[in-house]
This record gives sequence, C-alpha cells and structure tokens, in this order.
Amino acid sequence: MVEVELKKYTDRELRFVLKDEDKHTLPNIIAKLALRKNGVVYAAYIIDHPLVSYPEVVILTDGSRDPLDVLIEVLEEAKRYAKSLLDAFNEALERYGKEGGANSSTG
Repeated sequence: MVEVELKKYTDRELRFVLKDEDKHTLPNIIAKLALRKNGVVYAAYIIDHPLVSYPEVVILTDGSRDPLDVLIEVLEEAKRYAKSLLDAFNEALERYGKEGGANSSTG
C-alpha cells in the first residue's frame, strides 16, 4: 500500500511524497503523463537519496487547471494503460497456448 504525504496544494501547484518501496515507477509515470496535459507547465519528481528518502512529485499548472484534477486524470490514464497491457498480455498467452508453445520444450 502506498502512503501519501501532502506537502503543498494551491490552485497552480501540487506537491506530495509517495512513500512506497518502489521509488521511481509510479512517480515517473505520473510526471511523464502530467507533462502531456494541457495547462501543465512543469511535472517531475524529486528524490534526495534513493536509499533514505521518498520521491516528491510536483505538478505545476499555468492556472487554467487545478493540479489535483490533472493528477486524477493522469491516474485514470495510467489505469487504462495498465488494463490495456494486461488484456494484450492475456491475449498473447492464449495465442501462445493455442500454438502449442506452452507444450513444447526447449532444450
């Protein structure tokens, strides 16, 4: 379970710390997807030291959008990407099994 510590929230800026053992994957996805959104002028994550600190995610907008709305949109988009990948992987597994790949031995 990921713990979140809210550092700052204004009409243009959102800063929060993600307390999770995986210190790069989720913050990186959030920052990359946020940068694609209209009204976002800066999105990144900062980590002082990967062994002793957690990443702080920063989303800054030009004021035309609430950064919390951007975060919600980004998380929904990431969820769709993950579902799409899972569906594609399950289809590949089905094809692999039907083609006999699961029953063949490599040696």
